[in-house]
Amino acid sequence: MKRLFLLVSAGSLAIVLATSCKQAPQAMGDAVYKVMEVSKADRLLSQSYTAVVNGRQSVEIRPQVSGTITQVCIEEGTKVQKGQLLFVIDQVPYKAALQTAVANVKSAEASVATARMTADSKKELYAEQIVSNFDLQTAVNSLHEAEASLALAQAEELNARNNLSYTEVRSPVSGVTSMLPYRVGALVSSSITTPLATVSDDEEMYVYFSMTETQILSLIRQHGSLEKALEQMPQVELLLSDGLKYPHAGKVDAISGTNDAGTGTVSLRATFPNPERMLRDNSSATLLFPYKQENVLVIPQEATFEIQDKVFAYKVVDGKATSTQLDVYPVNDGKEYIVQQGLAEGDIIIAEGAGLVQEGTPVAVKQ
Repeated sequence: MKRLFLLVSAGSLAIVLATSCKQAPQAMGDAVYKVMEVSKADRLLSQSYTAVVNGRQSVEIRPQVSGTITQVCIEEGTKVQKGQLLFVIDQVPYKAALQTAVANVKSAEASVATARMTADSKKELYAEQIVSNFDLQTAVNSLHEAEASLALAQAEELNARNNLSYTEVRSPVSGVTSMLPYRVGALVSSSITTPLATVSDDEEMYVYFSMTETQILSLIRQHGSLEKALEQMPQVELLLSDGLKYPHAGKVDAISGTNDAGTGTVSLRATFPNPERMLRDNSSATLLFPYKQENVLVIPQEATFEIQDKVFAYKVVDGKATSTQLDVYPVNDGKEYIVQQGLAEGDIIIAEGAGLVQEGTPVAVKQ
């Protein structure tokens, strides 16, 4: 029985060894990887920036004189035109002040006329040596004093007229009004902290966003100067707070000349038309800035791996995987990289699973 067991065991061992020997050559062959040839293509990328939307001109309406509001001439949130009457402040004291100023002017004019006649008479008498030079100069000085009093009275009249006109508060710009915190009967003055209303010019809207200094320098190098970069800025798009795209494109038309000391970023402004009044003053949005890249090397991101924030890929050189560090364009779509340095057109790279490959691994090309 022992011999039979040994024979069977030996036979089984022989079968296993024979089977293993037949499979061993296949295990020792080169690993098979999907590869691709690096080629050039055109790509249109976009990068999103947090943005703030402001009206082209937003004006706080404040009274220039003190008094009680006697009339509110607009509704909240309505569109108004430049020069349109918004509020009326009690005009009675200012009309009285104007009447007083007008009367003072007339009195001053009469004094000037009397002083001028006196001075003319003294000149004739002095010519005939009837009065002394002192009398003549006294009359001339009285005329000058009366003329000064007239000028002062006229200035007071002008000031009174201005104050009366300020009781009618008019819109300095065309736009849309805010909510109205003051009603008829409210006492207001030029020192109030809350404005009577805010009028926002929303025919065009300014969208402000920021780029890093590195991005601005890249645009300058690409176009030659900041002015040329601004002239050749592409049209930009806007995502509203509900996630939907705004139907009108905008144009970047201003770049700040200074960097923000706190963030190191540069502010830019894009102007968007607002015919449907979808954009509101002080609202938030996301600006999409396009980057058009022509005739560039494009590879899938799954063909790369990262070590300490550096991007690498494996080229197939003489049948072996050889790692190479890549300089990729900072903007990408999350699926592909645009390679600026590290690869050349026609290079063969491992297209999938690059993170599992080791340096010098034999690679059998699978087209």
